[in-house]
Amino acid sequence: MYSCSDLKKGLKLLVDGEPHIIVGFDFAKPGKGQAIYKCKMRNMITGSIYDRSYRSGDSFEPAPLEEREMQYLYQDEVGYVFMDSKTFEQIHLSEETLGDDHYFIKDNMTVSILLFNGRGIGITLPNFVTLRVTKSDPWVKGDTAAGNSKPATVEGGFTLSVPPFVEEGELIQIDTRTGEYSTRVKG
Repeated sequence: MYSCSDLKKGLKLLVDGEPHIIVGFDFAKPGKGQAIYKCKMRNMITGSIYDRSYRSGDSFEPAPLEEREMQYLYQDEVGYVFMDSKTFEQIHLSEETLGDDHYFIKDNMTVSILLFNGRGIGITLPNFVTLRVTKSDPWVKGDTAAGNSKPATVEGGFTLSVPPFVEEGELIQIDTRTGEYSTRVKG
């Protein structure tokens, strides 16, 4: 059990039977009465964000979350299928659950799946992923009106800004946390 003094940004709690993560936190001590702990919380299943206040003395149950390393297998009409390499158990995650992370998933990639009561509610990708550029306009020497970058689309359908020397068919490394170009990969 957590108490109010344990509240901080990033803490995962069970609120109204669902896992929540604290995304913002503020502490106020009025002149009289109990201290007030104001939390901005995000429901880890629905994604909704709301504010909630607590008083000192309140207690909280930790969210029963489990993280498992799983391998991406394929995509079907239900969603994305991941398999636990040890137990061979398979889990389906919808595109809605994955959010923008679905752009960076490659066949046989190992990711960390966050589970709540055996149900997948999110993933953690490797920090960097290497993808092939599938579409990129050629850069014309002396074309400075466009600046120092141009748009490129990589396998999976994600579009990002890349330096002008990156061409179609090349492998590039992308930071999955920001969705930004990192470096060109020799391949």
